Amino acid sequence: METKKETWYCPKCAKAVAEPLVCGDCLAVICRDCGSALESADDLGYG
Repeated sequence: METKKETWYCPKCAKAVAEPLVCGDCLAVICRDCGSALESADDLGYG
């Protein structure tokens, strides 16, 4: 069974983020560069 690795997009940096950070308290997915919340590239039709 193959698992698909999800790609994330940072609206502040305007780029794809392959390895985001995940908050241990709230499980938010954030950008390693600027700390903004990321959006799923699948939801944006990107990637």
